[in-house]
Amino acid sequence: MPSTPRLPEPNDVLPAGPLARLRRGLRQRALLAPLLLVAFVALATWAFIELADEVIEGEIHDLDRRLLLALRHPDDPSDPWGPWWVEVLMRDLTALGSTTVLTVVALGAVGYLLIVRRFGMAVMVACSVLGGLGASHALKWLIERPRPDLVPHGVPVLTLSFPSGHATMSAVVYLTLAALLARLQPGRAAGGYLLAVAVLLTVGVGFSRVYLGVHWPSDVLAGWALGAGWAAACLLVWHALERRRPGLGDA
Repeated sequence: MPSTPRLPEPNDVLPAGPLARLRRGLRQRALLAPLLLVAFVALATWAFIELADEVIEGEIHDLDRRLLLALRHPDDPSDPWGPWWVEVLMRDLTALGSTTVLTVVALGAVGYLLIVRRFGMAVMVACSVLGGLGASHALKWLIERPRPDLVPHGVPVLTLSFPSGHATMSAVVYLTLAALLARLQPGRAAGGYLLAVAVLLTVGVGFSRVYLGVHWPSDVLAGWALGAGWAAACLLVWHALERRRPGLGDA
């Protein structure tokens, strides 16, 4: 009599098919973003600590001075490099990192998220912005670095120098919003475009602070590290919360 084919037992190891390989790949990609965020937060934290140590010890002052003066005419340090319209452009760029503009942008984004019923994301944005603002001001008071006095300031300043609040909060607001809003887009191209614009805005604001003579270059580098690291840490928390509670962004 012909033998009856044996049905596979639950404990049998079956060869991996295309569907199983696809599922494994999706799991690996789901873990890739958190791992990259963890690595970025660690790198940003290390960079900020190193810069803060250099500033406190005074070891980076000479380099800061040379870089700041490199953006000025050698014969007249009060005159920034380039034609008159470059200075106007830098003032406009630096305004994009001001407290007023960033508050309007953040409130507008939170309002949009509330309208589309992304309540979890709205709370996330608010916590990210408020936390970054508090960290920036606390570190300014802790380190107490004076503003540059080599050249006239291109715009009024009221607070201490390290880290740059404009650079910090530009990174926090623009990068956080771009990363979250990119997830609402139908394709990767739109999300990548939002992230690219956020990076360009953050870099432009930071560079304008040095050009206008109101920050040392290390202030801006530290602000970028602090702001981007904080934004990445908030996104990492968001990823963890979403894994525990799917659909969190809708409630």
